[in-house]
Amino acid sequence: MSKVVKFGGSSLASAEQFKKVGEIICSDPDRRYVVPSAPGKRFKADTKVTDMLYACYELAEADKDFEAGLSAIEERYEEIRTGLGLTVSLEGEFSLIRENFKAKAGRDYAASRGEYLNGILMAAYLDYEFIDAAEVIFFDGEGNFDAEKTNGVLSARLEKHERAVVPGFYGAKPDGSVKTFSRGGSDITGSIVAKAAQADVYENWTDVSGILVADPSIIDNPKGIDIITYRELRELSYMGFNVLHEDAIFPVRQQGIPINIRNTNAPEDNGTWIVGSTCQKTKYVITGIAGKKGFCCINIEKDMMNTEIGFGRKVLQAFEENGISFEHVPSGIDTMTVFVHQDEFMHKEQKVAAGLHRLAKPDSIEIESDLALIAVVGRGMKSTRGTAGRIFSALSHANVNVKMIDQGSSELNIIIGVANEDFDIAIKAIYDIFVLTKL
Repeated sequence: MSKVVKFGGSSLASAEQFKKVGEIICSDPDRRYVVPSAPGKRFKADTKVTDMLYACYELAEADKDFEAGLSAIEERYEEIRTGLGLTVSLEGEFSLIRENFKAKAGRDYAASRGEYLNGILMAAYLDYEFIDAAEVIFFDGEGNFDAEKTNGVLSARLEKHERAVVPGFYGAKPDGSVKTFSRGGSDITGSIVAKAAQADVYENWTDVSGILVADPSIIDNPKGIDIITYRELRELSYMGFNVLHEDAIFPVRQQGIPINIRNTNAPEDNGTWIVGSTCQKTKYVITGIAGKKGFCCINIEKDMMNTEIGFGRKVLQAFEENGISFEHVPSGIDTMTVFVHQDEFMHKEQKVAAGLHRLAKPDSIEIESDLALIAVVGRGMKSTRGTAGRIFSALSHANVNVKMIDQGSSELNIIIGVANEDFDIAIKAIYDIFVLTKL
């Protein structure tokens, strides 16, 4: 059996955390390939190394003295190195970073050094082979991830090593320059390595014991999720779940590799399993609740709209012409509503309105702002009657006015629109009726 294990920044923030990680890896010989993040916060008021690198590079880019910032970063790694009793030196690496900062090698290069340096320390601590991600993970000239080339090169490289450390978050473009994934991209690297290694399991270790049914900042001590499908997690991640980077699902999903979210500080917990499909039923009708604030809706009315061929295309063209993507488009016989991100729309609203009048010639247009979208997701909803009714009942009792409801044909999720000010109240009401009272 083969496992790929990825550890987040909080799991590798200090020498003590490194030791916990080392014990976890060594406790299971199947944990063969390790993907580390950069050191995170050691305490609440601390700064992540990635943020320190960004700040340091900004000074370098502005031709200002960045030596103090780089020395502070070097001290963070020296603290870990000496705390682990390692003999490996990072002096040469920091000298090279200093020169590359002076040469303005780019923000991506600067940010990637956190994972790179942590990877060197991790490989030395475990006595594993170190593989620089820039040698095995590739982007094209436009900065798009090259999955085919990466999988071929990385698979061949891993076959040569029984155990290895591959830093997360970055790769290289054809000219050799470093390119990073979006923030939190070490999750993606772990997934890519799992696919290339044809691993049986991809373990993603963080500071929580799996995925929770709802946001703990809204719900006190929310219940955990034992097992969730890729599709469910994709829906929840898009609407705000941040335990796992949403793009990390695709590489392992293609190979049918399950993901296990685990807690570095509580390794005895089983965590959450993310799988392609399962016959196991959920504890509750729903699997999870997630949402985002900051939307607005544009309601377009026109008599006999349903008989006008191409009306929907004309409406969406007005948004496309202004570079605005839409979230949901519920419609009626004579109405069509488009939900968009408010921050993208607000500076272009009059241009969009003019475009709508020119293209679709509506009878009226109404715009409403400060809305939130909430996704109620669960594979159990398909086989349970009255789910939407229970949601409406819960929201009604909580005095929450529903602005929109949209349910896909898969019956996997229901999207509800409410006012921003009702966001927390709505989530608490839905959680209460499905999880606490189980009505």
